[in-house]
Amino acid sequence: MKSVDSFIETLRKAPEGNLFNPWWQHDDQHDDYSNSAEIRRHHLKFYLQERLGRCKFLLVGEALGYQGGHFSGIAMTSERMLLGHLSKKGIRPEHIFTSITATRTSREDVRKDGFSEPTATIAWGHLLAAGIDPYDFTIWNALPWHPYHASKGMLSNRTPVDKEFAAGLQCLKKLLDLMQPEKIVAVGKKAALQLEKLQLKYFEVRHPANGGAGKFRDQFTALIDPR
Repeated sequence: MKSVDSFIETLRKAPEGNLFNPWWQHDDQHDDYSNSAEIRRHHLKFYLQERLGRCKFLLVGEALGYQGGHFSGIAMTSERMLLGHLSKKGIRPEHIFTSITATRTSREDVRKDGFSEPTATIAWGHLLAAGIDPYDFTIWNALPWHPYHASKGMLSNRTPVDKEFAAGLQCLKKLLDLMQPEKIVAVGKKAALQLEKLQLKYFEVRHPANGGAGKFRDQFTALIDPR
């Protein structure tokens, strides 16, 4: 069996620049624990481990965000999901993994209930409402690490540059080899441009951000039920 641990090890070396590596770096300003990076590695490990051999859909976004994977360790997945604060929206911790109990890594005085990422809530909410088993889809990013503005600090997002995407593409190739998805779905134009370089068949849906939620839902629904 291909090793999830070996894959996570390949994430250790991020390109130089304003990139935060949540699995191997500590956010001195906002992390609550000295072992926050290890906690995030465990989150990612069991998220992937529980989906091995059954990945029907691999959704590929643009890059890790500060409200999502920066603290959860999982692409397009927020702390509030892991902590059960979005259960009323139909997204429960057991939808993400069951082997371990999730632990928040951000300090409570930074964000009381943990960080929440709107894009993550829309994507997970729709996939679950559409009746897709949460263990049949995996979410990743064209750039696995979190790009931030030097002037704005860690709690910001920026568009990745080409050399960063190039490094991310190598990780994406390894993830595809590990997960062997039946269908690859680019979430947004930036992700589609990266997938195009791999010369693999993929589908593209609108990114949910900036007013794209309705289009994202419609296009993904058509993808899973093309009647």
